[in-house]
Formats: sequence, structure tokens, C-alpha cells
Amino acid sequence: MIRIGTRASALATTQSTWVGEQLRQAHGIDFELVEISTYGDRSAAPLAQIGGTGVFVAAVREALLAGQVDIAVHSLKDLPTTPADGLSLAAVPPREDPRDVLIARDGLTLGELPRGARVGTGSPRRVSQLNALGLGIEIADLRGNVDTRIGKVTGGELDAIVLARAGLLRLGRADEASEVLDPLQMLPAPGQGALACECRADDDATARLLSVLDDPDTRAAVTAERTLLATLEAGCSAPVGALADVVWGDDGDELWLRAVVGDPSGAPTIRRSASGAPGDAAALGRRLAEELLADGADRIMGSVTAP
Repeated sequence: MIRIGTRASALATTQSTWVGEQLRQAHGIDFELVEISTYGDRSAAPLAQIGGTGVFVAAVREALLAGQVDIAVHSLKDLPTTPADGLSLAAVPPREDPRDVLIARDGLTLGELPRGARVGTGSPRRVSQLNALGLGIEIADLRGNVDTRIGKVTGGELDAIVLARAGLLRLGRADEASEVLDPLQMLPAPGQGALACECRADDDATARLLSVLDDPDTRAAVTAERTLLATLEAGCSAPVGALADVVWGDDGDELWLRAVVGDPSGAPTIRRSASGAPGDAAALGRRLAEELLADGADRIMGSVTAP
């Protein structure tokens, strides 16, 4: 029996159940979910205010280190970029669609929303990119699970909200989206749509069980994205978007990485892209981050995070 540590939300338990079912199919072993309350779940404050980085994973990691669970399953975008002592990222399964979606009243698209429309999101990354589009919309802070967020639209409190498409797909609710947002408009959070399966660093048996779930292309993509984030010294709640894809190039597989750093006001915004070999994912992330820093990304982030 494998014990899987997870947050208690519907999305988190759905993701963790998927991991357990994959392990059952691959190895014929049973699993149980151990639901853990995190600080991010208990706090109603905006993510930027409570820090964002690690608030949804710390308690689950503590349970793993204490031996209360054998595996921890996280949304990879919530995972701090600094490695955790005593833990190993044993598997990054195939990524779900990393793009963001709009859920709007009357099925409206982003371009169809009237000026002054209230759009909910708790993400500085989304705020900066939405405002950079110059649509004249009003941004409202938004927290809560998927049902709570969608309820703000169906209840008439907001005209629209922005969510990750991966979560809706995993919950079987993708058809509730009014529009899938093109990354040219809205680059996702680094690691968005991917899962992280951790075990204790000295637990070789569990690491071997998890290894069948690891997807090399997904790991290369999120490695580039998260290395970029780490080089920028930006946390999970920073106004940074990044998306990497493994594509077929003239000389075989290539890894393409796009990134954006923006002020929540919508200006200034810096967008850059670069490519390299999938095996050099970390170096690609560092190189593109250094280009962003040379263009002033540190000044933008400094103005956002300064007290």
C-alpha cells in the first residue's frame, strides 16, 4: 500500500488519484490518499501578500519527511525552485494543456468583454498580461477553489475569471471555458499543467516505482521554465510567465522557451524567447533569464515586490 500525500481540494485529490491509478496499473499496488491542510488553503489573504512560494506544498512535504506518507503529489507550478533537503523529484508525468482559459458570462471571449468589465484573478502574472492588452477591463482579486471561482461569474459578482485549463480538464469541466487564451496573449506560470511526484531522497524503492511516470519532454520543458524563474530570483507569485515546448527541428528535437516579465499595471513588459537542446534545458533557462535581466526584468520585479 502506497500512501499519497495531497491537498484536500477536489483538483488536488483528482490529480493524486490519477497518480495512484497509474501506479496501480504499472505495478499492481494499492494506494490511499492522505489529505493534508496547507497554509495556502487556510489563508484567505491574496497570494502575493502571504508570499505565494511554497504555501501550498510545505505541509505536504513535512508529512513526507516525517514518514506519514510515501509520496507527495503537487501542482508543479506551486513547487519552490529551490530543492528541498531530503526529498527527490522522482517523476514529472506527461503535462496537461498548460494554457489559461477565460470563463465569462454569456460565453464572451476576452476581446468581447466591454470596457469596465470585472475580471477575477489572484495572479500578478495574469494581471500584468491582461493589463498589457489595453482592453480597459477592471481586475478583481480572486482566491478559492474552482467551484468558488466559477461561482463568482455565475452569481454575477464578476464578468469573467481566468483559470488554468489543466485543472478544468482534470476535473472534466473544460467545456465551461469561454475561450482558451493563446500564449501570445497570456503565457502561463512556469510549470503550469504539470505534476510533481516527490519521495524521500533515501527511498530508492519508491523512486523506482515512480520512475515509470516520468516524461522526458515534460521534465525538460519544466526544467527550463523553473531554471528561468530561479535565475530571476522570482517566486511562484511573481509576474513571470514562461512556456517551453519540445519541437522537431532541422537537427532533431529542439526546446523552445518563451518568457514574459511584466508590471501589474501592464507597462513595462519584457518578452523574449530562445531555443536549445532538450538536454541543455537548465542552461537554456539560465540564458533566457540573463537576457531578461539585461533588459531590465530585475527593475520591473523590484518595483512590484518592494514594500
